[in-house]
Amino acid sequence: MKSISTPSAPTPAGHYSQAIVHNGLIFISGQLAVDPTTGEVRNGPIEEQTRLVLKNLSAILSAAGSDKNHVIKVTVYVSDIDLWGAVNDVYSEFFESHRPARAVVPSRDLHHGCLIELEAIAAVI
Repeated sequence: MKSISTPSAPTPAGHYSQAIVHNGLIFISGQLAVDPTTGEVRNGPIEEQTRLVLKNLSAILSAAGSDKNHVIKVTVYVSDIDLWGAVNDVYSEFFESHRPARAVVPSRDLHHGCLIELEAIAAVI
């Protein structure tokens, strides 16, 4: 197993890695809307939070030797299912024609008051 750490994504605040690579797969920890440069939580509109979460995901994928087109499975947690349409629009723009398997999980409260958290599994290129 190999732990992934990149300054281009938020530094873990707890006892976990940004991602773990094992047997050709990358297991990416839940990403919140945190600015990797400042460590500041961005509690703006859901579209802004989603873009930042996906940017952080992309940085971790790159550090692990992959990209968005090799994402196999995504789990998206949203604080309010009514936000899903806006999240899906940004998500679709990001992934373009690639369609990973996906689960959407509505939850009441996410850490730091964020509206979205996203975790993923990808293949190493």
